[in-house]
Amino acid sequence: MKEFIEFIAKNLVDDPDNVRVDETVEDHKVTLKLHVSKSDLGKVIGKQGKTAKSMRTLFTAVAAKHNKSGHLEIEEGKQP
Repeated sequence: MKEFIEFIAKNLVDDPDNVRVDETVEDHKVTLKLHVSKSDLGKVIGKQGKTAKSMRTLFTAVAAKHNKSGHLEIEEGKQP
């Protein structure tokens, strides 16, 4: 699941080397924290948050397939 979100994010941004995904698993809940550079934050969020919402929907679907609930957080990383 972590690799799936990382793949999507790296293909959206200008600086794929600064994409990092941290995974936390508790019982049946998976939380991913997506870190991208400050300049790429807008590309990951998208207009009116549509890209971020789509990524969250896809992640929730993949997590459900593995009988887990999923939560995706997008965080601003350091400016390169």
